[in-house]
Amino acid sequence: VMHSNINSDKKNFTIMMPPPNVTGSLHIGHALNMTLQDIISRFWRLNNKNVLWQPGTDHAGIATQMVVERKMNEDKEPSRVEIGRERFLKKVWNWKKESGGLILNQLKKLGVTADWSRERFTLDEGLSDAVKEVFVSLYNEGLIYRDKRLVNWDTKLETAISDLEVIQKDIKGHYWHFKYPILNSENYIIIATTRPETMFGDTGIAVHPKDERYRKLIGKKAILPILNRELLIVGDEYADPEKGSGAVKITPAHDFNDFQVGKRHDLEIINILNIDGKLNNNVPKEYQDLTIFKAREKIIEEMSNLGLLDKVEDTVHTVPYGDRSDTVIEPLLTDQWFVDAKKLAGPAINAVKEKETIFIPKSWENTFFDWMYNIEPWCISRQLWWGHRIPAWHTNNGDIFVAKTYEEAKIQAKEKYGNKEIELKQDPDVLDTWFSSGLWPFSTLDWPHKSKYLKKHYPGNTLVTGFDIIFFWVARMMMFGIHFMNKSPFKEVYVHALVRDSKGNKMSKSKGNVVNPLNLIEKYGVDSLRFTLAALATQGRDIKLSEDRITGYRNFITKINNVSKYLKINNCYINKDFNLDKTKLPVNHWIIDLLDNFSIKIYNDIKFYRFNEAANKIYHFVWHYYCDWYIELTKSNIDDNSEIRNINAYVFSKILILLHPISPFNTEFLYSNVHKFGPVLALESWPEECKKLIIKKDNINEINWIINFISEIRSLRSILNIKHKSLIKINYLDLNKNYISYLNNNMSSIKQMARVENIVKINAKIDEVAQIIVDKATFFIPVKGLIDIKAEYNRLNNDLSKFKTDINLIDNKLNNKNFIKNAPKDVIDEQKNKKKKLKSSSDRITLALKNINI
Repeated sequence: VMHSNINSDKKNFTIMMPPPNVTGSLHIGHALNMTLQDIISRFWRLNNKNVLWQPGTDHAGIATQMVVERKMNEDKEPSRVEIGRERFLKKVWNWKKESGGLILNQLKKLGVTADWSRERFTLDEGLSDAVKEVFVSLYNEGLIYRDKRLVNWDTKLETAISDLEVIQKDIKGHYWHFKYPILNSENYIIIATTRPETMFGDTGIAVHPKDERYRKLIGKKAILPILNRELLIVGDEYADPEKGSGAVKITPAHDFNDFQVGKRHDLEIINILNIDGKLNNNVPKEYQDLTIFKAREKIIEEMSNLGLLDKVEDTVHTVPYGDRSDTVIEPLLTDQWFVDAKKLAGPAINAVKEKETIFIPKSWENTFFDWMYNIEPWCISRQLWWGHRIPAWHTNNGDIFVAKTYEEAKIQAKEKYGNKEIELKQDPDVLDTWFSSGLWPFSTLDWPHKSKYLKKHYPGNTLVTGFDIIFFWVARMMMFGIHFMNKSPFKEVYVHALVRDSKGNKMSKSKGNVVNPLNLIEKYGVDSLRFTLAALATQGRDIKLSEDRITGYRNFITKINNVSKYLKINNCYINKDFNLDKTKLPVNHWIIDLLDNFSIKIYNDIKFYRFNEAANKIYHFVWHYYCDWYIELTKSNIDDNSEIRNINAYVFSKILILLHPISPFNTEFLYSNVHKFGPVLALESWPEECKKLIIKKDNINEINWIINFISEIRSLRSILNIKHKSLIKINYLDLNKNYISYLNNNMSSIKQMARVENIVKINAKIDEVAQIIVDKATFFIPVKGLIDIKAEYNRLNNDLSKFKTDINLIDNKLNNKNFIKNAPKDVIDEQKNKKKKLKSSSDRITLALKNINI
């Protein structure tokens, strides 16, 4: 039932699932992301759209290779290198077959109604065809090229990784100040470094051209100790006179900034590292094959013995770590494949500027623009085995033939070399995972084949994503989508916030505050968790998830189940002969009018991604209008009035539809199994037929007046401590005939709900009464014998005095500039909310005192 119908005449609605890693299991971020997508998908099905929610998983190159290698290591099997590429890949595919579907089963447990018949995997055959097509096409256009450049190198995984997979950590370290002798001089230039082990790659020294200490040295040469290599001293603004000694050793092969300085001054580039992070043959023999940290210790010791260690200074500096391997990342000069991202970024930037794609909340556009305007060439090759192998074939003499297949590469080689036998070896590298997931919006729809699905569902409508992959994924889908399909892949990008713990802290394993959604589902039920996530999903604000909130929404689900039982006990069902537009009772007009208003508001809230507003409105309508008022107002007449029974069931059936996108399991069960309102709730229509009923405004006014009347009485009883078992009498001197009619029409409900004995007209005022005013009508409640009115009057005055003191204390805090400046926002908000509650209570007491006649 959740498939897109290729022959449907309905308008299409397409949403692309961010494919979770095949190694993954459901975490709270997934739960939020998938719940919001499911709400959208279910909502548009209920609103007559032909919905495709395209699911699938990502092959997650580094993560998956790590998982399988770790398992091989635990099982004491030969290593990946020992068994070779072919056998290793067979193992990974077997792992994928046995364990790779875990997260998809967990998504189904969450209630995800994606079109599972169209499930895709970024390494399946169709997507591989798309990847080859894109790679070859971009290469032929000059947008993919091979270059020797510095990349972030993970020495543990032995692969290049992207800037976005690097985590910057602040680490306590040292500045070692080394003396480098000036050529043909008795003097030294002192350089400061946090990475002594790179000194064998030094090919220059930079000083700021305006630094008076060093200006005379520019153009001269220094001697690199131990190696005795001559280093040119250059003037470059990269050298910061305030940092370290003001003189910087330049190691172009091992630092991104140094690489740029080297290019500007034509310095030699010397790589001193092997791919495993050990020192290579470009260093003295006794240093070869040492790890970075062993080499660091040995260099410091040797420099000290030579008398060239000037001083050691403590510092805190930023060190790059790989997010997968948690090892220090080294810049390394290697041959890699790159995409000219700058050229592809232009049309994507324009798509956002021209509102072809809109970010919600809008503020995320700025993040998008910041990244896109400063985009660097994208390194797309990875030195892994699991992934899309680069479709390029190398000859022994350095020629490269890029083609979709080996056969096509051979044809190209033949064109160049004639019949001469040339050996072709496929490039060993694979593509960055984000390359294939960047094609997701059209590769999953059968591109490069021109299928009906592609025509019907590209471009898509909505993308729901976390802010952390706007650049990783969203930008890349836009770059590829516009280039190959001439249109941005989605009209709207809804960026949801982060789920934090109840105190607002980011969840992390080290803090021990990670929440497992599967445990919450087990404890509270899936509908309660989904409702909580929706109710907290305020645009632009992080979600503070607390179990108290989940408990509250579980109580709401319980309330709905209790209503269902109440309807069953009272034989409330929609009669076949029931005709909505024949409804007469004011209370029924009132609830149907509210239902209509709320269904329109909730429709707009979900349409415009105001999930929290939608959840709060349906909660408010069900609990505070339908349960607290409609059911209570009709209780006394339910047995002998079929209109009340029909409308009760009718409104409940529509409530289940309004609730369904957020809480699907319970609503589907009650709708189709318990009450049998229809065969499948998920395929029903959003409530609209209530518009058929011509609502009489007088009927609405009557019920609203009665609700105010009962509320005022209840409030008075509460504030004056009148016991629940005590029946009260109500008097009036004079009353508008409309109000008399309202009271007569609803007398049984008033007596039952407000514990009223009778409502009687009197000719003159009496003592010891409390007064209530409803609209323009005044009523008197005799309290003699019910309470000690003087004692209550004094108590209320004392309470009022205490409230005013508490309000003044809060005002003093809020007017204190130091408090506002230094207190956290949640503490300030807490004080404001406290004041609001105190003010509300104080206003109620003030009014009650005014209306007590002693």
